[in-house]
Amino acid sequence: MLELSNNTNLLEQDSYKYSLQDVKEPMLYRDFYTYEDVPKVAFNHRRVPMGMPKDIWITDTSLRDGQQSVEPYTVKQIVDLYKLMSKLGGPYGIIRQTEFFVYSKKDREALEKCQALGLKFPEITTWIRASKEDFKLVKDLGVRETGILVSCSDYHIFKKLKKTRKEAMDGYLAAVAEAFEAGVMPRCHLEDITRADFYGFVVPFVNELMKMSKDAGIPVRIRACDTMGYGVPYSEVALPRSVPGIIYGLQHYSDVPSEMLEWHGHNDFYKAVANASTAWLYGASAVNCSLLGIGERTGNVPLEAMVMEYASLRGSLDGMDTTVITEIAEYFKNEMGYDIPPMTPFVGRNFNVTRAGIHADGLLKDEEIYNIFNTDKILNRPASVSVGKTSGLAGIAYWINNNYRLKGDKVLDKKDPLVIALKEWVDKEYEDGRQTTLSNGEIEKKIEELAGNRFKGESK
Repeated sequence: MLELSNNTNLLEQDSYKYSLQDVKEPMLYRDFYTYEDVPKVAFNHRRVPMGMPKDIWITDTSLRDGQQSVEPYTVKQIVDLYKLMSKLGGPYGIIRQTEFFVYSKKDREALEKCQALGLKFPEITTWIRASKEDFKLVKDLGVRETGILVSCSDYHIFKKLKKTRKEAMDGYLAAVAEAFEAGVMPRCHLEDITRADFYGFVVPFVNELMKMSKDAGIPVRIRACDTMGYGVPYSEVALPRSVPGIIYGLQHYSDVPSEMLEWHGHNDFYKAVANASTAWLYGASAVNCSLLGIGERTGNVPLEAMVMEYASLRGSLDGMDTTVITEIAEYFKNEMGYDIPPMTPFVGRNFNVTRAGIHADGLLKDEEIYNIFNTDKILNRPASVSVGKTSGLAGIAYWINNNYRLKGDKVLDKKDPLVIALKEWVDKEYEDGRQTTLSNGEIEKKIEELAGNRFKGESK
């Protein structure tokens, strides 16, 4: 039988309808996951088509998954971060949603204060236990959408829940029915999808969700959760680890529209960003992230990374204000006492700082040689150098020009007497046994000693 596909707009053979495989023993994929070895990547050479949606966006879990892994945020901090996310996401809501807890008085106070701001984006959603009382709570708070946990691997169904697949599915479907009854749109978090029996449980379960959604006239969002970071972005990888295969399968075999499909990944194997980008490329409209990647274990997909991925893939920021990324990093550091690893891309103290003298010489001639893009314009973070034993004359000259914002005929070159004198002082410091780089304060004090008021009035 031929059908006109809603996804491809092409005539296709009516695909096989997958039904629940209610196995007696759990499917643990021991060929991939032995537990005693590094998980293996298996290829089956089945290639699925790339199909990026017309609209893609970012959702946020900083106040839910992110907050679970650090000291809980205060109400003020939650409100401030919410405002910063709105500013970063811009007028078109590229940062579309963010999720809140609702259990404590503090959680609800923070949510209500954010609601009172009247910001269109990011939309406030929640994450709750799947109970009638919690759905009513969400409804009473005036929240349209909530996340609920629907663990889908046999590791969780058999080992944690102590249920059969059918028992688990029946329970999940009953919870979704209660959400519909309360008039709340459910977002189903398919936990541990990269260890799940995709055709034996995931597809038949999502098929039932889509039927219920159609009957109720209420959308259901599907969040594919790579809970342990096992997903891989490569083409022709076998399920359950294939990100392209998961996204394609949910669209093709379960008719989940792109706008209802979301990827949530973790970074256990350094693939979080690549997997999220792959999810976009293969048909998911949304990727779920957290600020600075803060989250369980190795963290979530860094939100600031996906802002840059969006710009790379779309060729435009579409109204996002990337200088806010630096504001967010400074807020975490100064207001929340969070220590950002210095080499972290875009937000770390040293992400665009060079130490090697030969690199600094290139920066002095043209910063484009050693800077990834105009970080001053895009992130309000000019390229910089640190002064140490390998800085050389060029590095010291660049540091002075950058620190004092010297322009035009005020720019120093590496033959300037001040640069030479400062280099001699630096060399002496390291000859006397110093091991660490010099602080800005130390260098400024020495420059004042050597040059008096030469830079007085220059902005720093």
